[in-house]
Amino acid sequence: MPTAQPYTYSDGDERSYVPHPLLSFLQSQSQNTLTRLYQKPSSCLSIFRLLAPLERQIIMNLLWLESAIAASTMAAWVTREGKKLYDEALTILSRLNILPNSAVKLALNATFKSAFRQAITGGGSFGVPAEKDDRHDKRQPVELEALDGFALERWETILHYMVSSGTGVLFLLQRSGLMASLHNSALQITSAGFQFLLHSPHDQLWDLLLQYLHLAEERQMDLVEVLGFIFMLSTMELGREYSTENLSGTQKAMLEDLRDYGLIWQRKPSSRRFSPTRLATTLTSSSPPLPTSTGTSSGPQEGFIILETNYRVYAYTDNPLQTAVLNLFVTLKYRFPNLVVGSITRDSVKKALSNGITADQIISYLVTHAHPQMRRNVIFKNPLLPVTVQDQIRLWELERNRLKSQEGYLYTAFASQADYEFVLNYAKELGVVLWENPTKRCFFGSLEGHANIKGFIERRTQAGSS
Repeated sequence: MPTAQPYTYSDGDERSYVPHPLLSFLQSQSQNTLTRLYQKPSSCLSIFRLLAPLERQIIMNLLWLESAIAASTMAAWVTREGKKLYDEALTILSRLNILPNSAVKLALNATFKSAFRQAITGGGSFGVPAEKDDRHDKRQPVELEALDGFALERWETILHYMVSSGTGVLFLLQRSGLMASLHNSALQITSAGFQFLLHSPHDQLWDLLLQYLHLAEERQMDLVEVLGFIFMLSTMELGREYSTENLSGTQKAMLEDLRDYGLIWQRKPSSRRFSPTRLATTLTSSSPPLPTSTGTSSGPQEGFIILETNYRVYAYTDNPLQTAVLNLFVTLKYRFPNLVVGSITRDSVKKALSNGITADQIISYLVTHAHPQMRRNVIFKNPLLPVTVQDQIRLWELERNRLKSQEGYLYTAFASQADYEFVLNYAKELGVVLWENPTKRCFFGSLEGHANIKGFIERRTQAGSS
């Protein structure tokens, strides 16, 4: 059974800590939803793992107290420099309904305290291991390598779909804004989708799971059951089979979705057993969610791109996913068993820009996946990527952004210079002037400011006539 590991940290850890995206989602939930969620020890342990070190320390200091402690007593332990971090930690714990907000007494939520005590002392339910019978004893247990291969294949299938021109539809990718259909065309990767590819697999997985949680509410699924099952998966043992008998109807319905995402493995869809993959068991830990590949199917684990000053690209990979990503902004010319050769051209960059991919994202991808040989440039204090190529990619982007259209109204034919300046100054006060030409007594205002400008001119005209 997994337990909470002791954590030692310094002042710098709090400054470098980045809040987990799930925490903001949980903070938006009602107290009733959070209290129901905290009834499960696995949920309490998983949320505890996601918190910042200081928030964890506050919880551990209060966990074994049988009565509330004075807020002033806790505050006395805090240095002057750490008071801001301490107050922020109390605010987050209060929003999560772990530590009810009080200026007098501090005490953990009773439901959370009870369940979390069970979690770290070996109690509570973390999934029901499947019992062996004669029929299943004849089968060999699934090996970790097979689970890792299944998770890797499923996850790369999702990523490869994003960068390919397939005709199928993955609703979750579309709803999350990672893919979109332009002018009734096939789904294509968006700027957000390309940025998604630059994230770590752990961040990518949580981005999709957060969208899945939003969809669960729309599908009228019990959010507490959905969250509870995800948290329970994160505390299960890799390589072990678990029974589906004690799962709720909502959680059984999730099995198919989670199988498609590579979080669980089943021998067949109707199986009454499942095994969590490494993607699931590392959801709330700092361990990598995907294994280090020993084969070639998942591509190299370090940088693999060499970019020359003549815009020629050499990619030492045979991974279809990485090749498909390069094809978004590189004109591919040759393919060998472990090498792809292409060039960055004006047309290839314009194609990427038309899909919403920015010049900075292209450069960021090249930097992230630069070959170790290129990283030697930094040792000699040279740029990692050729500066001429970086500048040219940005210039091609500026070419596309030279003209910018905006709807509005042109105001002209003023009776006098005084009338023109009077109305123009009023429009400038509103901040709606997009262009002006004093010589011709005209200016162009935004669509949002037209009603106010029109009303101002009519009032001035009526006042002049009377």
